[in-house]
Amino acid sequence: MNEFLFKRIDNTGLALWRIAFGLLISIEAFGAIATGWVREVFVEPQFTFNFIGFDFLQPLPGHGMIYYFLVMGCFGLLVMVGYKYRWAMACYALMWTCVYLMQKSSYNNHYYLLMLVCWMMVLFPASRYLSFDAKKESFKKLHMPQWVKVVFILQIWIVFTYASVAKMYPQWLDGTAPALFMAGKKNYWLIGEWLQQPWVHQSIVYVGILFDLAIIPLFLWKKTRLFAFYLSLFFHLFNSVVFQVGIFPYMSIAFAFFFFSSETLIKRFKLKRPIYSEAKVILPKFKSVGITLFSIYFLFQVGLPLRHWFIEDDVLWTEEGHRLSWRMMLRSRSGLLVFWVEDKATGNRTNYPYQPLLTKKQRGDVRSKPDFIWQMAQRIKKMEAEQGRDVAVYAVCRVKINGGTYYDFIDPEVDLGSVPWEPFKHHEWILPSPESYAKK
Repeated sequence: MNEFLFKRIDNTGLALWRIAFGLLISIEAFGAIATGWVREVFVEPQFTFNFIGFDFLQPLPGHGMIYYFLVMGCFGLLVMVGYKYRWAMACYALMWTCVYLMQKSSYNNHYYLLMLVCWMMVLFPASRYLSFDAKKESFKKLHMPQWVKVVFILQIWIVFTYASVAKMYPQWLDGTAPALFMAGKKNYWLIGEWLQQPWVHQSIVYVGILFDLAIIPLFLWKKTRLFAFYLSLFFHLFNSVVFQVGIFPYMSIAFAFFFFSSETLIKRFKLKRPIYSEAKVILPKFKSVGITLFSIYFLFQVGLPLRHWFIEDDVLWTEEGHRLSWRMMLRSRSGLLVFWVEDKATGNRTNYPYQPLLTKKQRGDVRSKPDFIWQMAQRIKKMEAEQGRDVAVYAVCRVKINGGTYYDFIDPEVDLGSVPWEPFKHHEWILPSPESYAKK
């Protein structure tokens, strides 16, 4: 194990990946400002729906978040050129983690992956070559420990494998979910009508499952590596055009740097450097601690996406265990919601007009997702308390999945303002899933 993990290998792929990654994360930050994403998610809302338990993470007031993302973009550029790399990467990782945890209205599995990769990159010796830091000869190195490559490949293998397995459910396999996603693309120039074809939907069904399941093994085998790269290029560019999922497709294409040989990379990018081939084994002082920590980390990464199997009812209905589980682009979800408040002193019950408090995007989430509904109930109770009223908060909610029929979702007799949130348990105020809830 020591020889396998701590053997020194050529670091060309890591250096090229750092350059690509730094460029992409700077584009992510600057692009979020340019497209209006920062304004829509952080500036315009009166408040955000943060991850439960992270209420202390709040957006900066006024236009503060715009400046926040500008700073992040600058750190990304420093990562790209490799100047004060570890400091710049740690700052970006911390800032992105805060962005991720302080809002869920624009939740995306890719944002979660970006957070994990950022923290990995803090640990990787990625600026030893092709960087401003490496201009100092005593710092420059042409090698890296093999554990860097192993850790990175294991992480993305877990992501793609779980993404594939999650698609193996009836409404994906019969094409219902892909058809709903494509319905919103009808007005796309040139390809809009083509995307409405049933054969396209069925192709997406099986290509999505097979690609996610096979792409890492195809990359690992030398004979299929080039095929895997061209397949990855087509798949991710298609996703970029059709689903417009930010930098993730391009980050996924850049993963190839960890699979191609250094000889190939040096030749293709015309780099003037020797190939490191000594394969020395250099054991760090705290290798046992490092191996233990990474083992715990990967046990967590393998176990966390499985938690919904230990929570009562179907995750497709309850959403419990959906996040942080690589369940990507799987379902369409919408709902109808009314809040009622009951004054505990008088017993009077009135409809609570929550809609003006939220943006359009927030209203869509709060009508169908249980954690949003619970957080909204908590906020209503708090706002009423500030007015001197002690109230119970009830919700009447109906939800439909994948274009199916609306069904009652929340127990209307439970005071959501007084029940706790249990992240790893089923909430009894979520009504049981109807037998045919995902069918039209």
